[in-house]
Amino acid sequence: MPESPQQTDVAIIGAGPTGLFAVFECGMLGLKCHVVDVLDMVGGQLSALYPEKPIYDIPGHPEILAADLVTKLEAQAAPFDPVYHFGQQVVSLTPSGDRWVLETSTGARIDARAVIVAAGVGAFGPNRPPMDRLEEFEGTSVFYLVKRREDFRGKRVVIAGGGDSAVDWAISLAEVAEHVAIIHRRPKFRAAPESVSRMNKLAEEGKLDIVVPYQPTGLEGADGQLNTVLVADLDGNERRLDADVFLPFYGLSMNLGPIAEWGLNLDENHITVDPSTCATSLPGIFAIGDIARYPGKLKLILCGFAEAATASHAIHPLVHPDAALHFEYSTTKGKPGS
Repeated sequence: MPESPQQTDVAIIGAGPTGLFAVFECGMLGLKCHVVDVLDMVGGQLSALYPEKPIYDIPGHPEILAADLVTKLEAQAAPFDPVYHFGQQVVSLTPSGDRWVLETSTGARIDARAVIVAAGVGAFGPNRPPMDRLEEFEGTSVFYLVKRREDFRGKRVVIAGGGDSAVDWAISLAEVAEHVAIIHRRPKFRAAPESVSRMNKLAEEGKLDIVVPYQPTGLEGADGQLNTVLVADLDGNERRLDADVFLPFYGLSMNLGPIAEWGLNLDENHITVDPSTCATSLPGIFAIGDIARYPGKLKLILCGFAEAATASHAIHPLVHPDAALHFEYSTTKGKPGS
């Protein structure tokens, strides 16, 4: 006989920054939460892929490292005693009256009145560029993420990509590396304009090289140690870049996993929601953060935070249908636990 499900008000799928803030927002409304994440820690991508990546668009923090943001969000959620289920994936979601029963890959069962899907991009892995000998250098000279900036001190680093990760790390590693070059297939970068301006200023000062319009075509080295990145433009002109490390930042491949089988309205691997409540097509299930889609959606952490507040307020009447919810600012309600 399977064990009886653990009862809670809200089950949150995903312990990334948006999921953690949802614990806080639900807690401020008196809602208890269980949180499930396939990783063995809180933080999602920020912890698994970018712990030392600087983030510049969190209100009140001109700059904060991803790991530090996760630490603060975990501390903010702690007074509400969330129950974490790490190292497991939600494999089934079954209606039970007006509630939902979640079962995880380890056999845990959670009975919740509402579910918040805050799964980010789902299961993720790097998009690998089509290059000769790439696998030969993976893990020794080729990396798809930066966990410790200090690992690259004194190295000749070549970065490929035109988005925020590529530009932000070019700026950051220029402070510790012997030399940094960033390759992009066109002169225009997709990163935040302010970050691009900072990168261009560093290039003008001779602190990094911007190699455009080129794409990486091959690697040279021996015994797993890289020494050259080969690049070419569309006309076939080739260049050789000295390198100890190659960092291709071409985004993540996205796999929703079991979420895709739950009958939710999907749009290109995203869950369509009502922006006024973050409700999905199934009653009692909500989606927030990068996985949620609606007209005008911006994939920003701060937007996920706002969606967490929206969803928690929409959930309150489901859990407490006879209790009026009077909106109050946190400055009025006071500090949690006080």
